[in-house]
Amino acid sequence: MAVHSSLSSPLGPPACENDAKPLQFIDQMTRNADAVQHTVLAEILSRNASTEYLRRYSLDGATDPQTFKAKLPVITYEDLQPEIQRIASGDRSPILSSHPISEFLTSSGTSAGERKLMPTIKEELDRRQLLYSLLMPVMNLYVPGLDKGKGLYFLFVKSETRTPGGLLARPVLTSYYKSDHFKTRPYDPFMVYTSPNEAILCPDSFQSMYTQMLCGLLQRHQVLRLGAVFASGLLRAIRFLQLNWQDLATDIRNGTLNSRITDPSLRDCIEKILKPDAELADFLSDECSKEDWEGIVTRIWPKTKYLDVIVTGAMAQYIPTLDYYSGGLPLACTMYASSECYFGLNLNPMCKPSEVSYTIMPNMAYFEFLPHEPNSGNDSPPKLVDLVDVEVGKEYELVITTYAGLYRYRVGDILRVTGFHNAAPQFHFVRRKNVVLSIDSDKTDEAELQKAVEKASELLKEWKTSVVEYTSYAETKTIPGHYVIYWELMVKEATEEGKWPSKEVMEQCCLAMEESLNSVYRQGRVADNSIGALEIRVVKSGTFEELMDYAISRGASINQYKVPRCVNFTPIMELLDSRVVSAHFSPALPHWTPARTR
Repeated sequence: MAVHSSLSSPLGPPACENDAKPLQFIDQMTRNADAVQHTVLAEILSRNASTEYLRRYSLDGATDPQTFKAKLPVITYEDLQPEIQRIASGDRSPILSSHPISEFLTSSGTSAGERKLMPTIKEELDRRQLLYSLLMPVMNLYVPGLDKGKGLYFLFVKSETRTPGGLLARPVLTSYYKSDHFKTRPYDPFMVYTSPNEAILCPDSFQSMYTQMLCGLLQRHQVLRLGAVFASGLLRAIRFLQLNWQDLATDIRNGTLNSRITDPSLRDCIEKILKPDAELADFLSDECSKEDWEGIVTRIWPKTKYLDVIVTGAMAQYIPTLDYYSGGLPLACTMYASSECYFGLNLNPMCKPSEVSYTIMPNMAYFEFLPHEPNSGNDSPPKLVDLVDVEVGKEYELVITTYAGLYRYRVGDILRVTGFHNAAPQFHFVRRKNVVLSIDSDKTDEAELQKAVEKASELLKEWKTSVVEYTSYAETKTIPGHYVIYWELMVKEATEEGKWPSKEVMEQCCLAMEESLNSVYRQGRVADNSIGALEIRVVKSGTFEELMDYAISRGASINQYKVPRCVNFTPIMELLDSRVVSAHFSPALPHWTPARTR
């Protein structure tokens, strides 16, 4: 076990009596990280000893880390797919877990274009709730008085389906919001939302957003913090206000609810709290009709202390836009979680986004770390490291073993160790492995992008045209953001009437790319309105040679140069945009429907 010379002091005196226990729990767990990890692994292995998966590897009841690591392989989702398919099809025997699989949590990561299905068990809800219960006691150490007002949080449920065997399949947050843990949560003055449950739980995204925004406006002087899960979600809410403020002002002025809100329980709930308020309607109209929306958040919600959104990883691209609309309010990233497992929390939530580090809570799962050394030149696979043995400054891929039946599972997150809180390491989220493009919860990797380009370029064949080179970037200045693909084309034979493919053909290429992208992307386009139409920008012949020349002038090796499939470096984007000869957008929505319920 690694020894750390300067262990951190406790977090600080609790802001109120109820916060003392949660802060003591964090201190206890992080001080005893190694012992807690051994206990967690022993619990997982002993309770699941009779499962088909553990029997396959002849653990024979062993619960120690050495035997576990010697006998069980490190796996990916694809390795586990046969077992997951059996469970999804109705096999209720103890395949992965001795406890019944209660539902599947659909990951935003995909396999073969479809969402991954993560098995979970009922008690995992308690474990997630435990982590949630630690967030406000930590925040209260940094931001006083949060019990004197409310949070305007834009929270949504997504569509859910059933597997052939009858198990629900839905995103982890939809599962949480629909659970009694959320719906019948006890009153806590630090955790009061402006949105009623009926608005959050309405499955229609327009009606849900409209009523959540309306409630936030009606209670604007009580709002102390604004939030959404991702930064992109909060920007989508601001864009929604830009498009719908006139209707919202009309509702507030007249005390009547827009006819587009048709959900009966939602209408009933909102009509009880909506009263005519001409003064608020005039204020809203005055503010929203101004051309300049800089600082709109604090203009409408003047008591806002911070924004509670994830701005790490791919979401960092939204920080400048959030700063513009909020007038530079602090951005709080509070926790680190995924569909597979909830991992930990940020013990300094008011730090700068670039300094966010998450402390792994050792009671959540058994954690191992695969050293991430892409350029080491070492052919032998690196040895996995325990939670307490990671080294500051090094990068690792996260590997988890959960109570719900994932064993030595590679999550695909790359983390850098920034320090320790007591004996528990703290990590900066670097990126998702292999992800090239991301706007919201979508994740498109290089292979998917390549496949989409190949599919779309088939439409160019009759024009004797091919795609010579391509790159991409996530355009986030528009709301919602959208994928931009740069194409350099080559015409093999000149045709009579204009040698380039027509505008209509190029638009169909945009749509063909979208049709080829994974279901999470298509759901974002069709159901969630979280992603805008894909754009192809055609650049002049020779542009990608210029790109290579530029890279070489900055020190890249001509022998090892590869065209980057995604760009975000300003000089490169300026070079590309200065060479654009035409731009085309997808003319329609791609095909997406939830899987059929059986």
